[in-house]
Amino acid sequence: MKIAFIGLGHMGGGMAPNLVKAGHEVHAFDLSEDALRHAVDLGCIGAGSTSEACREADAVVTMLPAAKHVLDVYRSQVFSNAPDSALLIDCSTIDVGSAREIESEAEERGYTMIDAPVSGGIAAAAGGTLTFMVGGSDQAFERARPILEPMAKAVIHAGGPGAGQAAKICNNMILGATMVVTCEAFVLARKLGLDPQVFFDISSKASGQSWSMTSYCPVPGVGPETPADHDYEGGFAAALMLKDLKLALEAAEQAGLELEMGEEAEEEYEKFVDAGGGGKDFSGIIKMIDGSWKPQA
Repeated sequence: MKIAFIGLGHMGGGMAPNLVKAGHEVHAFDLSEDALRHAVDLGCIGAGSTSEACREADAVVTMLPAAKHVLDVYRSQVFSNAPDSALLIDCSTIDVGSAREIESEAEERGYTMIDAPVSGGIAAAAGGTLTFMVGGSDQAFERARPILEPMAKAVIHAGGPGAGQAAKICNNMILGATMVVTCEAFVLARKLGLDPQVFFDISSKASGQSWSMTSYCPVPGVGPETPADHDYEGGFAAALMLKDLKLALEAAEQAGLELEMGEEAEEEYEKFVDAGGGGKDFSGIIKMIDGSWKPQA
């Protein structure tokens, strides 16, 4: 199958080569020459533009930073160059309204399209162990499954158009809030004289257990290897967590809900990003909580 893959950042750059390994002909494009070169080194065919990558494609996969990029790329390049028989798969994390809007436009033009945001981070993207949350029709989901499975440990149909995005922002609101309180608990435990490893050994096997604790511990040298062991580099940037929390709260406002814990988490990540922590892994917020973070301009 000929697949156009647009967006080769930390996530897309790991995902596209897994489609090559699955035997697909992947025509890749990114505005970053370094990102494109890396994808080519891993077996992708470099394209000179999104338009070029999409021509004669059986499927188009996009992994872009925000809704404005998704809307622009599809409207200005994908719709005018990809065959109307191509399956369109957007793996970006964007607001539900924009996802439904662009999927409706795709349908009007004769395309089949799904929203398929992911969970798992950079290592899972490279390892082909992402979780895909898919929004779209039953037929579109079944058509997309063989393309998504080489990049995934799980491919789950969340519902109709936009449902994948809804699941993603709800999931990441849990993750963001859970990570903040996990960091606070480790800081408190240390202040009370508990060794971090001992606290981890207890809480990871008790009712305080969570993914943020057990699989993504924010303390260096404790639990499995995480970005905390690399000065909070790599992983899922705090700025992206803040973006997802804002998307969740925007959706809540539209639904007439007030989500106090989600709002508290958003405020904490806003402070961390404003203090220069946006490029660090989101678990790096522990440094702001314990007072060791040096604010940056």
